[in-house]
Amino acid sequence: MAQQKRLRGLAQNLKDKASVIAAALSTKRHLSSVRVHVLRATTHALAAPPSEETISAVLAVGHGGSHRHPRACIDTLMDRLHTTRSATVALKCLYTLHNVVVKGPFVLKDQLSCYPSYGGHNFLNLSTFRDVSDLESLELSSWVRWYAAVLEQTLTVSRILGYYLNDSCESQEKKKTLVVSNASNADLLYKLEVLVGFVEQISHVPDSLHLQRNELVYEVVRLVGENYRSVQGEIFLRVEELGERIMEDFDVGELNELVGYLGRLEESREKLLLLFVNRRKNNGFWELVEKTKGKGVAKKKEIEGKWLAVVVSGNAAELTRSTNPFLDPGQQLSPVPRLSFATVR
Repeated sequence: MAQQKRLRGLAQNLKDKASVIAAALSTKRHLSSVRVHVLRATTHALAAPPSEETISAVLAVGHGGSHRHPRACIDTLMDRLHTTRSATVALKCLYTLHNVVVKGPFVLKDQLSCYPSYGGHNFLNLSTFRDVSDLESLELSSWVRWYAAVLEQTLTVSRILGYYLNDSCESQEKKKTLVVSNASNADLLYKLEVLVGFVEQISHVPDSLHLQRNELVYEVVRLVGENYRSVQGEIFLRVEELGERIMEDFDVGELNELVGYLGRLEESREKLLLLFVNRRKNNGFWELVEKTKGKGVAKKKEIEGKWLAVVVSGNAAELTRSTNPFLDPGQQLSPVPRLSFATVR
């Protein structure tokens, strides 16, 4: 088995080199360099993720004056992602695409967001990906499916928010705070639901957490962790704003939504702690979630208590009408005085 694995690794290494040479000798000179950069970033070698220099070379494609190169870059990455049967290559393609989203130039991000399927659920088309070449590849396949779903959700969140998650300059943060404070309850709750969905998707991480010892998987989790921290910040802004509004202008329907979303968030916490076990914990975030959920539940009980009082009062008034046959239908309802036998003559 070990010898077969070594032979397979050798064959894949030769295949990678042959692909790079073929791309370099392509007659389409203006695109051959783009393909070479992509191939070097997505080799079959499992030992390590693409180097910083390799990723930088891919991202540099977006800094040229032509729009043909960025489009060719995304098309080449997608083509390699959808034709490979190797879990390692697929994971590296996703990692490279994720770097485009996190720190790539706008033109590359734009090409990715406008990919022919126009984003949405499963637009990366990897929900059934499975590499059965060996046990490790089979386990790695579940990470490919999970990572693809997380990346899809990242793009969905960015599209709905109107900006990319990692845009965190000071002016952008002030703008976010202003937008949140001026947003309606419906808008805040809608975007909170999308953000909670992103956190839930991360929490669906494969059970084979031991694969984080693999350097490639470790880097994938690190990059996802950066997005998770950004989403925590987005959720914090909205939960804090909604928490201040609970006592003023919330109806029961909105309270049900808020309490439900925060409950789903809390259900994801345990798996997130396991995934990011050695990373900085944001206890203030979870304390705010718990506090706001508690306020929502208390306000909901208060409103329901008032409703119950109105219903009981209404039933009592209706009972008065049915037991007093001399009361005109249009006459204001009033309690029937109780008779005392001492006054009856």
